[in-house]
Amino acid sequence: MCHYCGCREIPLIKEFIAEHETVTDLAGDAVRALRAGDRDRARTLAARMTVELRSHWAGEERGLFAVMGENEEYTAYVDALVREHRELAAFLDALDLDQETQRDAFVRAVDELHEHIAKEEDGLFPASLTELTGDQWDRSFAAWRSVHSGREPR
Repeated sequence: MCHYCGCREIPLIKEFIAEHETVTDLAGDAVRALRAGDRDRARTLAARMTVELRSHWAGEERGLFAVMGENEEYTAYVDALVREHRELAAFLDALDLDQETQRDAFVRAVDELHEHIAKEEDGLFPASLTELTGDQWDRSFAAWRSVHSGREPR
């Protein structure tokens, strides 16, 4: 992931990256639990990951994605990211870790999640630095706050 453009210093981007780290930590722990044969722990971790993802996606989609999507240059990119959110959400809703094929699919989904996050952190987030106006940043952060009511930014 990029550490050169400075987007990581933007408070909203900092929040999104921290949420990515929380989700990938939970996902990695769930994969390790599956490999150790502890399906109950894996189920608990996958459920926590799903809750985190849902609030994270809502913050992204209602805020940064919405304002970046106002620029037709980024509309298709943002739409593809939202589509990936929906596909993973549908997969997680139907996840049954008692089935071997589902366990294997979960591991693949975690790998795909890492790729998805890279598209955001290495693509959309740096692009937002040069694309967004102050008003658009304010709207994006307001959307994040509305989803995460009661939680202060880090």
